[in-house]
Amino acid sequence: MQTEDPRVSDALHDAAEAKNDAYAPYSGFKMGAAVVTDSNAVVKGSLVENISLGLAMCAERVALFSTVANNSGKPEILALVSRRTDGQLTWPCGACLQVAMELGGAELLVVASDGKNTETRQLKELAAHLPHKK
Repeated sequence: MQTEDPRVSDALHDAAEAKNDAYAPYSGFKMGAAVVTDSNAVVKGSLVENISLGLAMCAERVALFSTVANNSGKPEILALVSRRTDGQLTWPCGACLQVAMELGGAELLVVASDGKNTETRQLKELAAHLPHKK
């Protein structure tokens, strides 16, 4: 699925910047994300690892939670930039998809990029059966 939304390129640019700020001393797998909201705010998030793995936080959730913390509006686009996983573009994990569903809803546009190739999907395509509020 391709999109004509001009905000996607801005989100990818900001996600790539956020990737450079990621704290990934254990995995070396740097990830950056950016959320574009209905008020056209762009909120960045970077992966933050911790020696206690359960305390790490994905870039997508950092960006999504920051939209709430900064009262930036409802997420409409979630962009993720990272290297590939097993030769494929890296998409948000289940926890990030669940948070995206809660805050953005099924129509949220999710964009995955490795910095060269980009694919887009609506959240409802990636996570059709996640529980969500009506």
